[in-house]
Amino acid sequence: MVLFHQPKPKKLKTKKNIFTYMACGSCGTTENGVPRGCKSNGNCGTVTCGSGSNKLAVFDWLSNMTLPSGQERFNIFEVRFKNGRKHFYKNIDNLPITMGDIVAVEGNPGHDIGTVSLAGELVKVQMKKRKITADSEDVKKIYRKATQKDIDIWQQARAKEEETQRRGREILGRLGLQMKLSDVEYQGDGNKATFYYTADARVDFRQLIRDLASAFSIRVEMKQVGARQEAARLGGVGSCGRELCCSTWLTDFRKVTTSAARYQQLSLNPLKLAGQCGKLKCCLNFELDTYLDALKPFPKQDVVLKTEKGEAVFVKMDIFKNHLWYTYKEERFKWFRLTLEQVLEIIELNKNNEKSATLEEYESDVVIPETVDFEDAVGQDSLTRFDLPKKSKRNRNNRNKNKKKLVGSAANHHQQKQNPNQKSNSNQDQKGKPQAKKRPNQKPKPQRNTNQPKGEVKKVNKPRRNNRNRKNNKPNNGNNSEK
Repeated sequence: MVLFHQPKPKKLKTKKNIFTYMACGSCGTTENGVPRGCKSNGNCGTVTCGSGSNKLAVFDWLSNMTLPSGQERFNIFEVRFKNGRKHFYKNIDNLPITMGDIVAVEGNPGHDIGTVSLAGELVKVQMKKRKITADSEDVKKIYRKATQKDIDIWQQARAKEEETQRRGREILGRLGLQMKLSDVEYQGDGNKATFYYTADARVDFRQLIRDLASAFSIRVEMKQVGARQEAARLGGVGSCGRELCCSTWLTDFRKVTTSAARYQQLSLNPLKLAGQCGKLKCCLNFELDTYLDALKPFPKQDVVLKTEKGEAVFVKMDIFKNHLWYTYKEERFKWFRLTLEQVLEIIELNKNNEKSATLEEYESDVVIPETVDFEDAVGQDSLTRFDLPKKSKRNRNNRNKNKKKLVGSAANHHQQKQNPNQKSNSNQDQKGKPQAKKRPNQKPKPQRNTNQPKGEVKKVNKPRRNNRNRKNNKPNNGNNSEK
């Protein structure tokens, strides 16, 4: 019997009751709990933090590996610059350099400042991937570790990039050149600046270089990039709601064609298929292999089905449900849903010079699973369930009329109290005209009690009960003299 020993989890290092998690030194917190922040304006200025400009950060899993005896450590390092630009540099002087160190490397001309992003045996893998040898001219040398003076000059140069880009666009507009200035990158010593631009056609920018050199007193280098490289440098958020793949992890931009959208049964709408760069989205190639594997058992779309009613042609398909839609050539207004097995059966009959049954018979055999819809149990699907209903003008007018009627009846009642001896139920009105005779089936109105004392006051708005004075509820035959 073998027992497996589970090691205890390592405790987090604490310093004055402040926990230190996996992050770079700049992103950590101070002794007072206040976050330091690398102050790179959204771009990480160190190597171990996986955000911002640190594109494709590599964790060195072989850092704790001890080399065999007598083998020297690999003296080429990977150095990262602005916007994820990386190059390989050779440590000729055998300086004690580790990942995350800021070094001064060889520039053209002068020197540049960058951060060591990878060291050790994994650099060999990256160089092999990019097809760069150790004796290549692209592998330059490391001068020294950056001093405080080098870092100050580097930060001052980085601070001038935004203003340089703004003024460069003004000069560009004054010259009227058909090009777009997308980004500016200063060298670490501040003596050189690289201007990245995009253009649809060839542009003569010799006068532009003279104007930029005289305006900023620096060495100018123009570098043209494509639309996808520009989107990768600028960054952004895609239609999926996540950060652009080209600015986070994608390095090689493969060719994307409209056939990739056709294989995935997507509508060829350029507004939906285009990305931030204006080209077809790179993610169209991500699932293309899966769709190609799923399409292998499906017949070709140009195959015509011969039935007893006529020939049928392909309309569309659902790859993952294995459903296909066909329609007759003469009657294209109706589509018929068939399964993949039924279509293959019809094709096999047509190969034997036999016509299959009609599409209506095949469609009647297709079993469509019922989709379970959302059942509204408490009315949560209503967006206006908390809103008050609007009051219409008709209801307002009815309320005003009812109020006027109530006020009028109260006034008549008050007047009747003041004149109790006045006969209210006479057969003739004040003008002497006879009143209309009552119908035999009509219920008589209850007669009010006028024998109340004058000092007694009753509420006007309170409704009277019908059985309060039973004697007065008798039908009135017009004999008021008896009262």
